[in-house]
Amino acid sequence: MVLAELGGSISRALQKMSNATIIDEKVLGECLNEITRALMQSDVKFEMIRDMMANIKRIVNLEDLAAGHNKRRIIQQAVFNELCKMMDPGKPSFTPKKGKSCVVMFVGLQGSGKTTTCTKYAYYNQKKGFKPALVCADTFRAGAFDQLKQNATKAKIPFYGSYMESDPVKIAAEGVERFKKENNDLIIVDTSGRHMQEAALFEEMRQVSEATKPDLVIFVMDGSIGQMAFAQSQAFKQSVPVGAVIVTKMDGHAKGGGALSAVAATKSPVIFIGTGEHMDEFEVFDVKPFVSRLLGMGDWSGFMDKIQEVVPTDQQPELLQKLSEGSFTLRLMYEQFQNILKMGPIGQVFSMLPGFSAEVMPKGHEKESQAKLKRYMTMMDSMTNAELDSTNPKIFNDSRALRIARGSGRSIRDVMEMLEEYKRLSKIWSKMKGLKIPKKGEMSALSRNMNAQHMSALSRNMNAQHMSKFLPPQMLKLIGGMEGLQSLMKQMGSKDMMGGMFGGGGDK
Repeated sequence: MVLAELGGSISRALQKMSNATIIDEKVLGECLNEITRALMQSDVKFEMIRDMMANIKRIVNLEDLAAGHNKRRIIQQAVFNELCKMMDPGKPSFTPKKGKSCVVMFVGLQGSGKTTTCTKYAYYNQKKGFKPALVCADTFRAGAFDQLKQNATKAKIPFYGSYMESDPVKIAAEGVERFKKENNDLIIVDTSGRHMQEAALFEEMRQVSEATKPDLVIFVMDGSIGQMAFAQSQAFKQSVPVGAVIVTKMDGHAKGGGALSAVAATKSPVIFIGTGEHMDEFEVFDVKPFVSRLLGMGDWSGFMDKIQEVVPTDQQPELLQKLSEGSFTLRLMYEQFQNILKMGPIGQVFSMLPGFSAEVMPKGHEKESQAKLKRYMTMMDSMTNAELDSTNPKIFNDSRALRIARGSGRSIRDVMEMLEEYKRLSKIWSKMKGLKIPKKGEMSALSRNMNAQHMSALSRNMNAQHMSKFLPPQMLKLIGGMEGLQSLMKQMGSKDMMGGMFGGGGDK
């Protein structure tokens, strides 16, 4: 997950404070000093850190707290709230509506990832049911139209641009007019950038804005630039009516805190963060869940929404039926691996679970786990229908395993490893027999309610017995009861967690 070092440092400071026998001014001071160092290393503006620490000290007045108060909880909640306040301008951005024509204009410096982000934004909304279209009004950078055309073609999104016309204002106006006539309800205009803030860039942006009359102007900011973000966002805000911000290049950049805090200070909400080059490496930015995941507290509502997004209960009654029957086939395993890959980067998904620290999921490890899933699926592609639909792993004798290995270009050892994973998951699945899964709205409400009430408790007391009290009964049963939860908790503490989740650990 992004900003892993910052989240890990703050979490360790809070944990060290929690382990102290008595919470006094010295312990509190040491905790806040460590958090201050972590924020400064992440390039958060000093004035903002100073104000944040002053607010926490005012809220956590140890002398005024009665003996019965839980000082640890009050301190942790104060840190959580102040981090949220730092990144939240306190107002939502404009939200496009399906079926109603909406123009969104993207602005930013050259090299910030603006063109790629335009396509990601279009692709994300296309999956939500919008009819997006892309207009390339960037005539300054050579190859800008080629890049947008390539991205749009790959995502199957209509686009407009010109190799002959050099006037970006004319291209933008023509593109918007064309797509309005074609009833596209989300028209995205990509504008020129420069290597630095200069008068020509701002004048061009102003003219394009006047010609297209955008409903929303999105400022795209490079997340690795640190404290320079503050001056940048202010300069763009003064030139065009910036209504939202997308921070890019957040994969692996510990200094992204500077960008996140700076844009909040300019009162423009961050709506997405880019975490890689791929189309699905694009996260909705919601302050409280983001800070919660940053501190290893999880985001149950986000996790359940991800599951419901790829496995909608109203569209997959067969899956729910098989779930309640407790029968698990290789075909079902294949389908669920497909669902996991649809959910996006595995590290992003599992960082939503309480106790999964952002530091536990390095970028390379996550790719290795995804590669393992794809490897298993390749081997299953070489199986017959009878083998895929069987619930008896004993049918895979030596000759069948050899045939599957040859057909998939893998070794017999790889095939046996995949079958062992099937046996392990089949054992967990069998425990779900008779399970009643709540409907989408019920589960979302349940998970959000749990988030609000128990998130801090989960992060403080990460043991299976305690966590089981806060899990919804359906969720506890879904992961295999106390036995499954204990196994999951072991994996949470393991650096090789994903190996345990997908064949490298746990009881077989």
